[in-house]
Amino acid sequence: MSRYLRRSVMALAACALAQAEAQTQVQFYGRLNVSAEYMKASASADGPRLSQQRLSNNRSVLGFRGSEVLGNGVSAIFQVEAALAPDTGAGELARRDTRVGLDGDFGTLFAGHWTAAYNGATSSLDPFYPTTAGYTSIIGNGSAASTDNVGNTSSFDRRQANSIHYWSRPWNGLGLRLTHGLAEERPASGAKPSMTSVAAVYEQGPWYAALAHERHHEYQGPGLSDSGARLAVARRFGDTRVALLAERLEYETAAGRLDRNAWYVSVTHQLGAHGLRLALARAGDGDGADGNRVGFIRGGARTGATHLTLGYEYTLSKRTALHAYVTHLDNEANGAYDFGINGLGAAPGATLKGAALGLRHAF
Repeated sequence: MSRYLRRSVMALAACALAQAEAQTQVQFYGRLNVSAEYMKASASADGPRLSQQRLSNNRSVLGFRGSEVLGNGVSAIFQVEAALAPDTGAGELARRDTRVGLDGDFGTLFAGHWTAAYNGATSSLDPFYPTTAGYTSIIGNGSAASTDNVGNTSSFDRRQANSIHYWSRPWNGLGLRLTHGLAEERPASGAKPSMTSVAAVYEQGPWYAALAHERHHEYQGPGLSDSGARLAVARRFGDTRVALLAERLEYETAAGRLDRNAWYVSVTHQLGAHGLRLALARAGDGDGADGNRVGFIRGGARTGATHLTLGYEYTLSKRTALHAYVTHLDNEANGAYDFGINGLGAAPGATLKGAALGLRHAF
């Protein structure tokens, strides 16, 4: 390419970029979050004990988002967010929160591949989300980072493909969020699966509260529906925040109903650059026939579990922080819980332990 032609192309590109910037506000952003971990399980799915040193990705992302003012108080909005794995170099465009929609006095209406209302209403109450030690070991019955109506039929902690969302404008601190996952998939069973998720979120002063419900229609087969209900409240006392959450999950399966109650509590305290973190989750026994299982939940006696994590975070800057934690997930004799993110493939009744040291940088 001649020098003149090269300069002409560069000039045209600069003009096009300047025109695009004049029409649309675009923000480029990302988060890199990696931990060095040492994990142990008293029994794995293959039978023997497991001891593992590893580098784990805590859902790193790279994306861009923006808006265009359309007039009359309405803007077009968009976002494309890619999943990154700094530990392996893997990645996939638009695998995380990706959308296009409209925003105005009426609220925000958008479509795409986005976190469901039920999930988004409480994930911020877990100081270890989204790491190996996150509450998805118990709360929500695992984690579906990216799924549709047939890719994951157990988790209530999900980012839903082919979904439509509406978020209302807050009124006196109270807002409403709705998600509907369209019935596009056609499994061989003949079911027409879809999902609906709704959350009321209150945030004002030191208080935060959320009431959420999600329904999975025909995930387990024709005529069968599952539901989740979650109530959470949190309050800040100066530099300390205390959060409480209760959840009930109900599944309809070919082998009968399977229900389970769980609760979660977290406490965080910030002292300058030093942050202390504590989280405790407890799953009760599954109420259903022995051997009936959906995700981590099993029916029968002694199928519960307890997950305790203690952590520390040191803030290096507004964008960079070091974090460390020790975590202990103890299954009862017939419990089948595993880490919801970066799981170990533990066998029923196993005890899982681990320690991690990580670095997070946002830009």
